[in-house]
Amino acid sequence: MKGKKFIPSLFLEEKNFDKKQILEQAVFYERSGGDGLLIWDKTKSQGEHEKVLSTIKEVCRHTDFPVIGAGNIKKMEDVKKLLYGGCKIAAIDFGGEASLSLAKEVGEKFGKEKIAFIIDNPLTESKEKEAAKAYGSIFLLPDIKNLAPYLSMDLLPVLPLCDQGENIENILREKGVFGISGPCISYESFAFREEKERLYEKGIPMNLLKGKLPFESLKQDSHGLIPVITQDDKTNQVLMLAYMNKEAYEKTLKTGIMTYYSRSRKELWIKGLTSGHFQYVKSLWADCDKDTILAKVAPIGPACHTGAVSCFFEEIVKTESKQRNPMTVLEELYHIILQRKLYPKEGSYTNYLLEKGVDKILKKLGEEGTEIIIAAKNPDPEEIKYEVSDFLYHLMVLMVEKNVTWEDIMRELADR
Repeated sequence: MKGKKFIPSLFLEEKNFDKKQILEQAVFYERSGGDGLLIWDKTKSQGEHEKVLSTIKEVCRHTDFPVIGAGNIKKMEDVKKLLYGGCKIAAIDFGGEASLSLAKEVGEKFGKEKIAFIIDNPLTESKEKEAAKAYGSIFLLPDIKNLAPYLSMDLLPVLPLCDQGENIENILREKGVFGISGPCISYESFAFREEKERLYEKGIPMNLLKGKLPFESLKQDSHGLIPVITQDDKTNQVLMLAYMNKEAYEKTLKTGIMTYYSRSRKELWIKGLTSGHFQYVKSLWADCDKDTILAKVAPIGPACHTGAVSCFFEEIVKTESKQRNPMTVLEELYHIILQRKLYPKEGSYTNYLLEKGVDKILKKLGEEGTEIIIAAKNPDPEEIKYEVSDFLYHLMVLMVEKNVTWEDIMRELADR
């Protein structure tokens, strides 16, 4: 999906800052069709600032859309905390020698695509313009009145913050505008998807879920239906099998929520409308014959009417086999280590490491890392397999001790 974006904003201050409420708002904006989230730290004290960073981590952990972190960024360490916390982009103040130096430092370390520049006044010096183009990806503009000068410079796409009452259609028609943020779109009754559809119909390229294949190009049965296999996007677990007709297919694309056709009731069926167990579209795929759709979704609650996570739970036959899916094996071993921490077992080596603490775990990690290097000098690859396995085990003990999950690691790798 490409096009201009709606990026709602949250301004966090001591007087109105509720962590649980912020997380709920972020999830709501994503599910409603927001294209990202700007979180601006307006707090004054260090304690509140740390609370903001903790909240940003939670938001990034529970949502998939890109988060822009802004405010209270004065040095490289502040940028690192935001990006390592899960932000897609860190926005730093731009203007003056100190900010140019920071822009160069963070842009070179993290890449320009990770950095936005907050602009209050038009750039006049050539070195500022050169630095902006070299080390940043977006201009974040708090004052919409300054929009025209930045568009005329044609340096970076501009994301203006707009108050309610601004004509967002006219703003988005400007070629250099990346999207819209601010109070004009940051409220619960703002209909993100409907507004994007309206603007798209008026010729403005918006970030919409548009299918590459029209329903007519898919092979339907004699009733105009096509089967849909629905799969959890994160775990790859198959959740259910249902059917779509043309109306259900188009409604799914328009709303981003899985909509099926009920053959028994002979009507459209929005999954979750009654139970609350919605399925939010992550991707749709057609098979080679174009007669079946694979839907990868973010499910809310179980898929099955029985309360089971998946409709496929009645075992027919099963042969003995070893689990070799890398993430499944690592997740299972991680869970075993976590269980040892929660419910210690006498004589357990894992509990011995956890009881001794981080220094002992780090010592073992260092030893195992050295063993990998030694094994790599040996022509027999079996030694490397053994030593890497040892290293991964001790790494997971450290992860459990520091409350870091494989999901956290995979998210970080995906963001890179």
